[in-house]
Amino acid sequence: MPRTVHCRKYDQELEGLEKAPYPGPKGQDIYDNVSKQAWEEWQAHQTRLINEKHLTMTDPAARKYLMEQMDRFLSGQDYDQAEGYVPE
Repeated sequence: MPRTVHCRKYDQELEGLEKAPYPGPKGQDIYDNVSKQAWEEWQAHQTRLINEKHLTMTDPAARKYLMEQMDRFLSGQDYDQAEGYVPE
């Protein structure tokens, strides 16, 4: 049976991640408080942001921006949309 977490984004018990997505406290926080569904949705949204905004992951400012957007997305706050992206 998969482990469940109380998802910060959806405020309900949902299936959790199998392992922390990052090392350290940030990864542990996501592992403990973010559902697999929310994480997968963030991964897809992050890809759209990188592509739409032409972010370079070697640029520290781009990484900082994505971390801020990830925190907002996963905590249910307003986050940047990829311009030109229309959800299906």
